[in-house]
Amino acid sequence: MDSAIRALNAALMIAFGLALGIWLARRRKMPWGLFGIGAATFVVSQIGHIPFNALALSRVLDRLGWIDMASTGSLIGASALLGLSAGVFEEGARYLMYRFWAKKARTWEEALMIGAGHGGIEAILLGLLTAYALLQALALRGVDLATVVPAEQLEIARLQLDAYWAAPWFAALLSAVERAFAICLHLSLSVLVLQCFIRRGWYWLPLAIGWHALVDGVALVAVQRVGPYWTEALVGVMAVISLGILFALRPKAVPVGVLPGEPPAERLPLPVRQNEQPTQDQLDDSRFTGRVG
Repeated sequence: MDSAIRALNAALMIAFGLALGIWLARRRKMPWGLFGIGAATFVVSQIGHIPFNALALSRVLDRLGWIDMASTGSLIGASALLGLSAGVFEEGARYLMYRFWAKKARTWEEALMIGAGHGGIEAILLGLLTAYALLQALALRGVDLATVVPAEQLEIARLQLDAYWAAPWFAALLSAVERAFAICLHLSLSVLVLQCFIRRGWYWLPLAIGWHALVDGVALVAVQRVGPYWTEALVGVMAVISLGILFALRPKAVPVGVLPGEPPAERLPLPVRQNEQPTQDQLDDSRFTGRVG
């Protein structure tokens, strides 16, 4: 039962990563190329983000004394910087993608497909890592760890393995729930950054960075202070807010036959037939149009 639930968790993470892309491709006729662009954008952002955190940000946190997050001040400060790092790298990469790669992707639906790729590949990669961890745990279950693990790492390995199997079944599904929430965040961020180009306002980029940093920062603080369940509840609330942002930025429907931005046609007075006396309404209209019939 434990193994099946953990396998389901990994499968759901991968499925969530693909499901939205499949729906958008079938129902909205969005090309899979946009999904791939969003996925590549996430990967490229992490090529810069992960080394930056490991080589530069970790030193900053160490100098500030924020490596140990036992105190509230250190926890908030470190979480803020880590969240900001994620926001700058991912939203910066998203902006450059719209600017130099997906130059023609300027609609709300196209932004959704790109966001689905960005959040989807993250879910897929984490799902594969989760599946790999399960295979390792299954392979080591019932095995004498002293025969496969170096002596200096033996106690740590035992504690990790015991904690892995001790987690209740519903806790094992939290990763899949978190990925669903994260995809909602990425959809809103994809649409937010797009506003830099369709509304021509530079401030949309810092708004996207700020929203990304806030969500990540709150999650980091919460998981240290209130535990994983309340953390996912908070992230769920922010996922709902993200969907609100997403639909608030959805363009309004344009009447059939009217191009976006085109004013509706002015009403012209009806023509008067030959040998027919004009009506009073037509006479009134003639005062503004300058002619009758």
